[in-house]
Amino acid sequence: MACTADVQANKEKLAQKIAEAARKGAELVVLQELHNSLYFCQVESTDNFDLAEPIPGPSTEYFGALAKAFGVVIVTSLFERRAAGLYHNTAVVIERDGKIAGKYRKMHIPDDPAYYEKFYFTPGDIGFEPIDTSVGRLGVQVCWDQWYPEGARLMALRGAELLIYPTAIGTESSDPADEQERQREAWTTVQRGHAVANGLPVISVNRTGWEPDPSGQTGGITFWGSSFVAGPQGEFLYRAPQNEEVVEVIDIDMKRSENVRRWWPFLRDRRIEEFAPLAKRFLD
Repeated sequence: MACTADVQANKEKLAQKIAEAARKGAELVVLQELHNSLYFCQVESTDNFDLAEPIPGPSTEYFGALAKAFGVVIVTSLFERRAAGLYHNTAVVIERDGKIAGKYRKMHIPDDPAYYEKFYFTPGDIGFEPIDTSVGRLGVQVCWDQWYPEGARLMALRGAELLIYPTAIGTESSDPADEQERQREAWTTVQRGHAVANGLPVISVNRTGWEPDPSGQTGGITFWGSSFVAGPQGEFLYRAPQNEEVVEVIDIDMKRSENVRRWWPFLRDRRIEEFAPLAKRFLD
């Protein structure tokens, strides 16, 4: 979905799209990262902290009512105000009955031109814990987390049945077209690798559309859409276009992972006794 600066309008649009997905038979609805607003992290401004809210709070009530009305599980992505001066980028999973099933606070926080997230978000402190729901055990992470195999593996080791990534990623206008395409394909490829390495389906939902840089220092971000679902061998079950808003319902065979893991027993053959150096920043 493309977002605007009007938070209420974005939420109403999301409600329409959730209703559409439910009518098409969806049981699980995954929304993009920070879906209530524009991607405000293009600039560092203390005014943007006014977008944050507590959890539970107005948005969990709003999306909880939608989950209950349509009988779906919803994965949301919210700007959490934990306390004055303490904020997180938090995914909240809401069960069919409208209640919060669990939450995940983004662990890896980027700080790059046009993605100044360290200014806003404290790294997560509740670990990589799957969230149990009526549609399965969900290994939810957020955007920049999707580049790190360790998080996906820890979710898998804790019994996740799906890996899910709400996302806001795109290209800045100064990048040449070939570089933009390399970045998009790398983003897709690394997540398909998580599917293969862990024998689990991956759901990655990205925003689309162009959003201006309020500072005028860059040409803004063109979010590259391309939301996708991959099966446990990394196979595409669906891939969205780059520049269109879409609501798509994808069937996932939740039993297939069992067979794939029997064919490719990566968890069995892990040399865990040799992995202690992974806990170091770098090996000099």
